[in-house]
Amino acid sequence: MKKIVFLFCLFLLLGCKSKKGISSPSETEKPTVMKLSMSEVNSIQKNRAYELGKRVLMTCNTSSFKPFTSEEATPEVLKNINKDKIALTCQNIIRGFGQFKDIKLIEVFRLENEKITVFRYKCDYEKKYSIKELRVSVNDENKITAITTKDWKDAYNP
Repeated sequence: MKKIVFLFCLFLLLGCKSKKGISSPSETEKPTVMKLSMSEVNSIQKNRAYELGKRVLMTCNTSSFKPFTSEEATPEVLKNINKDKIALTCQNIIRGFGQFKDIKLIEVFRLENEKITVFRYKCDYEKKYSIKELRVSVNDENKITAITTKDWKDAYNP
């Protein structure tokens, strides 16, 4: 009887175990991250990242957001960046940092596995309590794949 209960519990445990599919080699590999010198950076991508990143942050000053087009951003970005989300983010930024002034490109990284170039900017606001980072990711089609803000940390962490 104990053996039957033990086997039943064992089968129950195995049956409830979460199942992960077989992962492809790209999922198990660590992302290949290379820091690029400014001379290695594609100027079209560099300009696109600056213009679109600044456009988003300027929205906080002007209260008008010009939506991205399908030529500027991926469908995921188009779906996630909207006027309401930006307005909520802007309320927090203006309250904590004041008016946005400009961004300065500090470093650029290439995520080779994902074919994405990440531009790290330091944001300049009127209040200097802490430094904010704007991170703009651009794919090989020169479309924005992500835009994020966070507190500045000297070490890059993808």
